[in-house]
Amino acid sequence: MTQETAATSPAGRLRAPITAAEVLAWLEEAAEAVRAGELDAHALIELLGQLRQASTACANASDWALLAAREAGASLRQIAPVFGKGYVRAPAARLEKLHREVLSSEQFLELMRRRTEGV
Repeated sequence: MTQETAATSPAGRLRAPITAAEVLAWLEEAAEAVRAGELDAHALIELLGQLRQASTACANASDWALLAAREAGASLRQIAPVFGKGYVRAPAARLEKLHREVLSSEQFLELMRRRTEGV
């Protein structure tokens, strides 16, 4: 039996490694630290860089999940609501762009590994 991790829900299902609620809680904490004078401009710039890297990582994870969902048989109509507007054009356009670089979620993961090694 596996131990519950941050990426696993109490029900044992895989979940995103970070949630909007966790980000908001972190933002509240960071804002309080700024108000208290605990973070100067240099520290905030470092945080900004870390957040930009994390944002890119989240976008890459989202792209991988999109590819994997399609490979698992999900239709564009099923995927569309998570893009916010419910239109199939958004995920279709994203898939088209991704397919210019990779053909599968496994190829995408390999591409991400190579890019990480190059950093």
